[in-house]
Amino acid sequence: MKITVIGAGNVGATTALMLAQQQLAKEVVVVDILEGIPEGKSLDMLQSGPVHGSDTFVRGTTDYNETANSDIIVMTAGLARKPGMSRDDLLAANTKIVKDAIGSASAKSPNAIIVVVSNPLDVMTYVALKVSKFPHKRVFGMAGILDTARLRAFIAMELNVSVRDISAMVLGGHGDTMVPLPRLTTVGGIPIGNLMPQERVDAIMQRTRGGGAEIVKFLKTGSAYYAPAAAAAEMVDSIVKDRKRILPCCAYLTGEYGEKDIYMGVPVVLGRGGAERILEMPLNDEEKALFKKSIDHVRGTIAKANI
Repeated sequence: MKITVIGAGNVGATTALMLAQQQLAKEVVVVDILEGIPEGKSLDMLQSGPVHGSDTFVRGTTDYNETANSDIIVMTAGLARKPGMSRDDLLAANTKIVKDAIGSASAKSPNAIIVVVSNPLDVMTYVALKVSKFPHKRVFGMAGILDTARLRAFIAMELNVSVRDISAMVLGGHGDTMVPLPRLTTVGGIPIGNLMPQERVDAIMQRTRGGGAEIVKFLKTGSAYYAPAAAAAEMVDSIVKDRKRILPCCAYLTGEYGEKDIYMGVPVVLGRGGAERILEMPLNDEEKALFKKSIDHVRGTIAKANI
């Protein structure tokens, strides 16, 4: 197994380290346009291997030839948000970055699976599909796992319980129009509404929608990377080990949920074949309306990208 991580910034480097620590590949290649950065960070990761017992070989490069024959490509490169910016504000710059990077990487690894992390996530995944011309089941994005992880973390903080016992699902686009589903959120099998008042439920759902912006506001010069990297690594783990896990991912709809030709966060069966199957959840009228609002927002952003 060979995995390429595009981008040696905070998200890319952290993702590569997690993949190496979990020994999800024999080789992890980190590629970036900035000479010296991927080489130096990768060498540092490689030297951490003896400490945490990993034999994964990590190397950095600026040459896409060294990414050839990768089984998985994780796309993390792109500009990060600054305070006051939305993910959509990154549209033009990151569209060009994704086009160039995915065009180069997909040409060298025509049988790879592509996992997109770059923002605005739903649109960048659509860009990756169009540029690579891969089957849509081999091109999908990391979003719902991160959003769901934030929701579970906030619930655990509120109730002082283990995150392991919290089951939640977040659908829709990765941004302000995401659709957390409190109706289907449980703690140890108990509906969340039975454990806290509705105003606290609503506050946690809203904090989840703004979870990324909250971190950007604190950091001022960057955006989240530990949780996004962990979410990307969880996806790679399910693919490499063919676990068939059901995870919320940004997947291409071909009629599911009544929509076509768009990427949207939905429950997906992830295995060695990629996004092998989309599961359709029964939504009530309010949830359908919110999901449609998210769909419309993503379509509008795709139109602005002029792909």
